[in-house]
Amino acid sequence: MRQNSLNAHLGTFLFGLALALLVSLPAQASTVIMKTTLGDVEIDLFEEATPVTVANFLKYVRDGDYAHSFIHRSVPGFVVQGGGFTFNGDGPVAIPSDPPIINEPVLSNVRGTIAMAKIAGNPNSATSQWFINLKDNSIDLDGANGGFSVFGQVMGDGMAVIDAIAALQVWNAGSPFNEVPLIDFSGSGTIQEENLVFVDVVEPSDFVINAGLNDAWYDSSTPGQGFFINVFPDSGTVFLAWFTYDTERPDGSVQAMLGEPGHRWLTAFGSFTGNSATLNIEVTEGGVFDSATPAPGQSGDGTIVLEFSDCENGSITYDIVSVDRQGTIPIERIALDNVVTCEQLLTQ
Repeated sequence: MRQNSLNAHLGTFLFGLALALLVSLPAQASTVIMKTTLGDVEIDLFEEATPVTVANFLKYVRDGDYAHSFIHRSVPGFVVQGGGFTFNGDGPVAIPSDPPIINEPVLSNVRGTIAMAKIAGNPNSATSQWFINLKDNSIDLDGANGGFSVFGQVMGDGMAVIDAIAALQVWNAGSPFNEVPLIDFSGSGTIQEENLVFVDVVEPSDFVINAGLNDAWYDSSTPGQGFFINVFPDSGTVFLAWFTYDTERPDGSVQAMLGEPGHRWLTAFGSFTGNSATLNIEVTEGGVFDSATPAPGQSGDGTIVLEFSDCENGSITYDIVSVDRQGTIPIERIALDNVVTCEQLLTQ
């Protein structure tokens, strides 16, 4: 399978019955979660069988290279492919490649397995791109181009998410996006960010969001910004307020409808599972302050994914639709008063 534009009909056959033994997959080791636009997919990685391939994949994961990446190729009944490109708001950007790795064609390309993409005619050319087999592709892929290195298996109901991605209409947006799956795209106009199927690959965490995280948080590299976070364990929900104070005060003639000029708020609310919370950004408009009449209206304006690695550090991945701004920023506590509470709750 070639890295930039795959051929869905590779014609090389297996070396007899010997490769039939490869269908039996080994015991699983490390696990990653693919957080996609259409749902989460758990993947177990085969460290013992394919140590070089797994180490290479996990390096891209830990370097954050797959953050805000997207599925750039889908061939229904064959594969879906990602790991090649991220989207920065202006357009697709190729993921920087580490040195290519040696081929490890130990296991068979059966349905639900994940394997590395390669350059045609070069067995030892895999870098960042991967694909998931939608069916048993062993006849086409196990012997072609030195064999394609299977290094993991989709677990649980994850293939339902992958099948949903594969069911999306595929469009030709020009090489290397000749077969890109898109959401709610009419076929005319410019492809927007919301049309893409995004994938963020992360390692699971033993950390669990709890009320000890209730605090003020900030990104030390961005003066004037901060976050108030409130966790409600009984309902499994999180409220977040993102505030900005302009470090340079507006001109004295600037007027504000409420509060001071140069001070802005954004709020989001949603549910959490484990160490991650998916929040819907809410915009409130209309109404009269401190009055129920007339009632203000609320509308959505994108999402925030809030993740914590421990009681003192986390990250915020945001997608604000109205201003077309996306990104990921680290956050840490402004004060450490609640760290002990957070750590105590983790042990309960």
